[in-house]
Amino acid sequence: MFRAYISRPLRFNFVHRVNTMSTAALEKLSPNAKEIVDKTSLGSTSSSEGEINKWIERVGGGEFDGENGLNTLDTELQSRTYLVANSVSPADLALYATLHPALSSLSTQIHYTRPSLTRYIDHIQNLPALRASTVAPQLIDFKLDEAPKPERKAPPAKEKKPKAEGAPAATGEDKKKAKEDKKKEKGLAPVDPPASTAPGDASFAEVAAPAGKKEKAPKGEGKKGGDKKDKPAPGEKKPAVAADSGDPVPSMIDLRVGKIVHVEKHPDADGLYVEQIDIGEPEGPRTVVSGLVNYIPIEQMRDRMLIAVCNLKPANMRGVKSFAMVLCATHKDGKDHGIEIVNPPEGSKPGDRVYFEGDRFAGAEPLSQLNPKKKIFETIQPGFTTLESRECAWVDPVTKSVHKIVSERGACAAPSFVGASLS
Repeated sequence: MFRAYISRPLRFNFVHRVNTMSTAALEKLSPNAKEIVDKTSLGSTSSSEGEINKWIERVGGGEFDGENGLNTLDTELQSRTYLVANSVSPADLALYATLHPALSSLSTQIHYTRPSLTRYIDHIQNLPALRASTVAPQLIDFKLDEAPKPERKAPPAKEKKPKAEGAPAATGEDKKKAKEDKKKEKGLAPVDPPASTAPGDASFAEVAAPAGKKEKAPKGEGKKGGDKKDKPAPGEKKPAVAADSGDPVPSMIDLRVGKIVHVEKHPDADGLYVEQIDIGEPEGPRTVVSGLVNYIPIEQMRDRMLIAVCNLKPANMRGVKSFAMVLCATHKDGKDHGIEIVNPPEGSKPGDRVYFEGDRFAGAEPLSQLNPKKKIFETIQPGFTTLESRECAWVDPVTKSVHKIVSERGACAAPSFVGASLS
C-alpha cells in the first residue's frame, strides 16, 4: 500500500552534483548527508535548481526534525512521488540521508502512522542509483507486508421504498408527469456547471472538492406520479439542501481557510496552476486548478495560506477535475493592474471556517453545494470589496450595511489592494 509506482523509467547520467546546487544550501546539511548527495550519481537538474536548493535549505535547517516536523512532512508528501517535479533530485537524497538515522530508530507501528512519509522513504532508498552508491545507508525494514490495510467504507446503500400493495402500475403518462415534477422541484443538487472565468482569467482560481450526491425525490406509496412532489412517503425526510430557497444570501457560501501544499503548472494550459490545497479534511488535500500563472509567481504560491470557496459544483479545467474557487482580490482598475490571493487572519490553520459578520448571519450554515441554476454566488459577488483597511467585506446592495469576512481569529484581508473586487 505504501510503494510508489512510476509510469516511466528513471534515467541517470553520472555527473557531479555540486555545480548545480547552492554551496550555501549544501553547507546546512550534516557531513553524512552532504557526502551522500555529492557522491550519488543523478541526472542534470539545472532547470529546477532554485526549487532543489529551497528544499535542501529546509532539510538542513531542521524543519522536519522531531515528531511535529515528521507529521508536517507526511502531509506534504501525500501528493508527491519526488520533492521536485517528476524525477529524483539531490533534494530527495538530502532529505533521505538526513532523516535516515531518526527513522531507523522508530518502531514499525510508528512508521504505519505516517504512510506518505514511509512510502516515500522506502521508494527513495530502493532507487538503483542510490543502492549503487558506496556511501548509501543500510535499508530500513518497514515491514510493508505487515502494514494494516486502509479502511475503505462503502457508500451507504440507498433505501428503496416498496410499493404499497394494490397500488396501480404507473402508466406512460404518469411517468412523464412525474419527470416534469422532478425538474420543477426545488432543493436538488445542481446539474449545470457554474459560471466561471476563462482558463486564462484568474479573478477566481478554480478549485476541486468532493461533489455532493443528488437526492432522489421521495417516492409516494400507492400514489400516481402527479402526487410525488407534494406528498413524500411517511417518515421520509425532505432534501437538506432545500435551505437554498428564497433570495441568495452570503451565508450560503462555504468559505474555509486552506493551504497550498503542492503546486505545478498545468500540463496543457500555460496560464493555469494545478495545486493541492489542504482545507483540513480527513480525505486529504483537494485538487486545485487556478488561472494565476500570469499574476502570481509559483514561488509565492508554495505553502500559501488562502480562502477557498468549497461548495461550488466541480468542473473540468483543461482535462483536470477542479472544484470551487480560491478567493482573490482584483485591483479596482482591473486585472491588468494586478490580482492578489486574499489572506486569512494571522494564526489561521487549514479548515478554519470563514463567515460574514452581523446578527443576520449568526449561526447560519452554508449550503452543501450551490445550485448553479440559481446563480447564488454570482448574485452575491458584486457586493464583495476591500475596505480602506484592506479588510474584505460584503456590502449589502439594499441597506449598504458592511459585513466583514472573518473567522474566529479576525478579518480576512487583501495584501495591498484597497477598493478591490473579490471574484
